[in-house]
This record gives sequence, structure tokens and C-alpha cells, in this order.
Amino acid sequence: MSNKIFTPCNPNAQECVKNVMKYLSDITGTGVITGQHTQTMNQEELYYIESVTGKKPALLGFELLSYSPNINYSDTDKECMDEVSDNYGTLKRAWEWAEAGGLLTFTWHWFSPLGGHSKSFFSVNTDFDASKAVIDGTPENKALLSDMDMMAGLLRPFCERNIPILWRPFHEGDGDWFWWGAKGADTVKKLFRIMYERYTHIHGLNNLIWVWNAPKPDYYPGDDVVDIISRDMYPPEHSHTSRAEMYRELIKITDTPKIAFIGETGTLPSIDDIIGEKIGWAGYMAWSKEFVLSEQYTTKESLRKIYNSPYAITLDRLPKLY
Repeated sequence: MSNKIFTPCNPNAQECVKNVMKYLSDITGTGVITGQHTQTMNQEELYYIESVTGKKPALLGFELLSYSPNINYSDTDKECMDEVSDNYGTLKRAWEWAEAGGLLTFTWHWFSPLGGHSKSFFSVNTDFDASKAVIDGTPENKALLSDMDMMAGLLRPFCERNIPILWRPFHEGDGDWFWWGAKGADTVKKLFRIMYERYTHIHGLNNLIWVWNAPKPDYYPGDDVVDIISRDMYPPEHSHTSRAEMYRELIKITDTPKIAFIGETGTLPSIDDIIGEKIGWAGYMAWSKEFVLSEQYTTKESLRKIYNSPYAITLDRLPKLY
């Protein structure tokens, strides 16, 4: 795999996209990208990792939930509003990370485009029917496209500056807990393809690296709209392994070799085991807050071991890719 240059699914992809995909392909088997999700302006996770390990991750994740256009401020709760308000302005941090030359990935807990209360990205908090949203001209479809277009406007400046983004929409779409997954495989695949077509052919967001995030084959939208395959996992606390079984299951979703990523993880994997067992993860992103700030999942000693592995690609080891 490491000798193959993976061609972006978007034929008009910017050079920065090609550079990142070639790099991820080249390091697979010899190194692993370290990644960390953040969702607040304070980015406690980033500075905690640096204080413990002396290193920064190569990949930083940013949350876009507060940028959702249809947050119902009149029917919500404190937990939701705290999460939204803590997330205000985080694209500023994404720009700062880009200035540092780090890799960026975006996660969008997308509040329901039409109707809902509180955290309406959860299907239990909205009656938004995603199966109607994929039908041209319906109210649900119009709301969906309106939200997509708004988000495209926020992504455009990154495109204009040739900053690549690992774009992971409709994450965990094989589950029914988010509105985009609540109507099954056919709907999720259509949602992903609608966004790909709209962002690529209408908005010209040629800086996006398209990341699919589910391990079930019947949900996979197709090689022609996916650059990286990924899955999320929350294994037992302090269980630092190669995640070999989950990798082997994931790569079965496509006949064409794809770069593989751990999209989210609660407990960090063992980078040494990934390389030693020849498991093809190109990188991982640890989830935020207690999953890294508390030693409940990964101790400081384990964190130091992972980040100081000779195979760990941290920010200081990342070449200039854009």
C-alpha cells in the first residue's frame, strides 16, 4: 500500500489534497498520524497532551455543531446550550492550526435542518425525516440543501487558501441515533452523495478529502465519492491494542484499497502494535474531554508512550503538505 499514490475521488482536487493523500498512503505501515478532537475555544485537550508528552498531535479535530443554522434556542436545555456556547468561534482555532501546518478534520453534529428541540442532531429530539430530505423539492430537501449551502460558505475560505480538510460528514451513519442514520442505509448513501455532488460540482470545494465513517458494507456510498474509510470505536478503558479486528472488518466494505483511519476513539490505540502487527491504520483521532483529560481511559504514562513512539507522527514530524 505504501508505494501507491491514492487518487482523490474528486477529479478537480487541489494539489494540497493530493499531497495529503499521498503522504497518508506513504506512511501507512511505517507510521501513524496522532490525532485529537477539540470542541471548545480553550482546546484543553491539545494543551493537556502537550503538557504530558511534550508533543502536539499532527491532526486536530474541530466541531461545527454551533454553526448549525437551525438550533432551537427557544426549546432547549442547559446541557445543549453549554455545548453550543462553548463551541462558538472554534473555526478561529482551525485557522490557527492551519497556520501551524497541522492537519485538520471537521465533525458536524448537525442540528436537524427542520424542526426539533435541544440536541436535535439526535433522532429522538426531532421528527425530521431524512428519507424525505433526499427527494427533490420536498420541504425537508429544501431545508437540507439550505443548511449544506450555509456550511459550504464557511468551508469556502479554507478552499480559497488551499487548506486541505479531512471532511467526515454523516458520521456513524450506520446507527440510528443521529437523524441522518435513522432511516437506514439507502438514505445515508443518498445524503452523502448529494453533499458530495453539491460541494464538488456546485460549490467547487476542491480542498475536501472525503472521509466515510461506518464499517457496514451495505451503507457504503461508493468508491467514486470516498477518499478515506474510517470507523469510530470506544473500546474498554486502558485497552491499547492495534484494533486489528476492527480494521479487517472495515476494509471489507470496498474492493478498491483505501486509506483507513480510526475516526474517533475513546481509548487510544497502541501505535507500536499497529506497526508491529502490520495493521493498516494511517491514523486515529481521540475524542474530546474526559476521553483524554481524565486518566480513566488513558493514563499519562500510556499517553507518553503512545506520543513518543518512534512510529508516532506528531506535529513536529509532519512535513509541509500545503
